[in-house]
Amino acid sequence: MTASTIELAVTPDDRRIARHAAAAIALAVAEAALPSPLPGVKPGLANIVVLIVLWRHGWRDAAWVSLLRVVAGSLLIGQFLAPGFFLALTGALASLAALALAVRLPRRWFGAVTASVLAAFAHIGGQLLLARLWLVPHDGVFLLAPVFGLSALVFGIVNGLVAAKLLNEDD
Repeated sequence: MTASTIELAVTPDDRRIARHAAAAIALAVAEAALPSPLPGVKPGLANIVVLIVLWRHGWRDAAWVSLLRVVAGSLLIGQFLAPGFFLALTGALASLAALALAVRLPRRWFGAVTASVLAAFAHIGGQLLLARLWLVPHDGVFLLAPVFGLSALVFGIVNGLVAAKLLNEDD
């Protein structure tokens, strides 16, 4: 009996996505170790990497980095298939949808900060909706919306400014 092997060709794009995903995963794991004043309120530092990839390489690569970060990060912190994983995945999918729209805005007036804020609001909106539909079957969960909205605004602006600064240093 002979063994057969399947070899997949690894492209430079694959390597680039893997490098960026590794950076995003490292930031997500480090962030998971930080104390949070309220469950679910985190700065979303890995989203800085996603924004940079979005601006430099496009939405497809940013989606790969974001989704790899969610899956690998949840595996590393022991949350895979736990409610936190599904909340993170829903937030990532919602923010990717917002970023798909944000990249179509005129870059003359809308940049990384705008995209970051839109993605942050979409992220928290997706998470609140999933929490309401699945985890907390009561409209009281929406009472947290102002707190989460404020954190999305603040962290969206900060992450967008950091991403914009890093993108401008390369020019």
